[in-house]
Amino acid sequence: MRILALLLMCVAMGNTALAQGPPISKAQLQSMFDQMRKDAPWNVDGPLLWGYYFTDRSPDPLREAAAQLQASGFKVVDISERANAPSSSRWWLHVEKVEAHSVDSLHARNQEFYALAQKMKLGSYDGMDVGPAPK
Repeated sequence: MRILALLLMCVAMGNTALAQGPPISKAQLQSMFDQMRKDAPWNVDGPLLWGYYFTDRSPDPLREAAAQLQASGFKVVDISERANAPSSSRWWLHVEKVEAHSVDSLHARNQEFYALAQKMKLGSYDGMDVGPAPK
């Protein structure tokens, strides 16, 4: 199911959901929510498992970000190397949290994470994915 959401999100966002680029706009999020309401087999307005991704050329800054995010209630899924990624985004941090979001609240979360990436001098906050919350 999570893969379905990621594919829906990529379609809604012009295939840039997990690619470095301009910040995700509120209009893109609205399109994503509209597409999920149309196609997703879960309640889009209820609690869902949201995954968030950060990148950097080195794992150390991501470990620091992971500790800060974990202290804020996010589960650290992994910090992994992507050998085929550009050197500026070779390492990826994946965190997740069960949250209920609207377009506005997800936009606010994204702004928070763009600011965190900038403050911590990470390569990027690279976007999110979503799936049903675990039972």
